Amino acid sequence: MSTPTDMGPRGADHLLMEAKAVPYLIDPDAEPFVAAVVNDLAESQIPFLVAGTYAVSAYTGISRPTKDFDVFCKAGDYARILAHFQENGYSVEVKDERWLGKVSKGKHFFDVIFASPNGTMPVGDDWFEDARQIEMCGRSVRIVSPTELIWSKCFIQLRHRYDGADIAHVILKAHDKLNWRKLLGYLEVNWEVLLIHLLNFRWIYPSERDKIPDWLMDELLDRLEAQRDLPLPQMKICRGRMYSRVDFEVDVKEWGFADVGGDGELRGDEEN
Repeated sequence: MSTPTDMGPRGADHLLMEAKAVPYLIDPDAEPFVAAVVNDLAESQIPFLVAGTYAVSAYTGISRPTKDFDVFCKAGDYARILAHFQENGYSVEVKDERWLGKVSKGKHFFDVIFASPNGTMPVGDDWFEDARQIEMCGRSVRIVSPTELIWSKCFIQLRHRYDGADIAHVILKAHDKLNWRKLLGYLEVNWEVLLIHLLNFRWIYPSERDKIPDWLMDELLDRLEAQRDLPLPQMKICRGRMYSRVDFEVDVKEWGFADVGGDGELRGDEEN
């Protein structure tokens, strides 16, 4: 049976978080745009979650500059949000139909996200189960829970952008609000990524190691021990492409590794 520490609170949609800090926009002229967008989203009745820097600030108390804000929604509501704003005089772009759209007016914009570029993070009903509420621009809006916030950042590890610090800070400040079993479920196939982030947290904050449940570390280390006794995979795979397609391009184009999907070379001693 799971404990509250393991699972996190349920029905948290009704909890109003006391957000003491909010990001500040790099361009102060964007403030009226953000306020209008938040009001328009709230009036639209289309389910959405505020994420990105605004969610990080709500959970950690860190106030930092941001150029825009991110809105998460289910894939089925993605086109509805874009169509709603297009009807209201905004410009919309389908940047990548696999995960991302953009709504803008003049030089100001916000992103509408329903998945991740590597396909590991579709936004579903479970994202709304543990959503919290904050006041933003005078409206009560839902923000992504700390569990999904961490998941949304686990694979952002590019040469020019790394969200590991955000993950560490969210664990530090919101560990008691995390649904750890749910997070493990999200990263079941990619459990080593979760282990990396947890080890990173333990190294950064040695006095705070108890913020991570013992059962979770035991589970992941047990998997690692079992994996060590297995033979190496026959297919040469570079999963680094799930972090950055550009940074690990040479592995696929020149070194014979398979991309996240598709075939690559077999290891030399396995070929026949």
